[in-house]
Amino acid sequence: MASLELTATPSPDDLALIGNELTAFNHADVGLADRRALAVLIRDEDSVVIGGLSGYTAWGWLFTQLLFVPESQRGKGVAGRLLATAEQEAAERGCHGAWIDTFSQDALLAYLKQGYEIFGALPEFPKGRTRTFLRKALSGQPSPFGGE
Repeated sequence: MASLELTATPSPDDLALIGNELTAFNHADVGLADRRALAVLIRDEDSVVIGGLSGYTAWGWLFTQLLFVPESQRGKGVAGRLLATAEQEAAERGCHGAWIDTFSQDALLAYLKQGYEIFGALPEFPKGRTRTFLRKALSGQPSPFGGE
């Protein structure tokens, strides 16, 4: 029987092996992910990146991993423009849906305003907050949500 090792400091090679093996398994199980990075950057007047959106497309979905709007740009519709730009690119890549999660009430309201809908939540993640998961069918694409 194989042995188990618990570590807080896994090597990059060990993590790469796990990722590569899972990718190979998923490819055989459900097909090629066609995972591609996607970023929309906010630049200041000196062309320095001050915020933006980072995520990827895979299996017909856009996943927004990170979205940060600096304080100086909040309340100006920048988050909506970031999302719309990423969603347009995802649709051009053939994606039919987008998803994102947050534990910020302000971000939740911004995502709802952009047409995202809640599909799940984890209370007390982090303590005192709820992590909310949201999804959106991308325009011009068949809804991935079936008859919902």
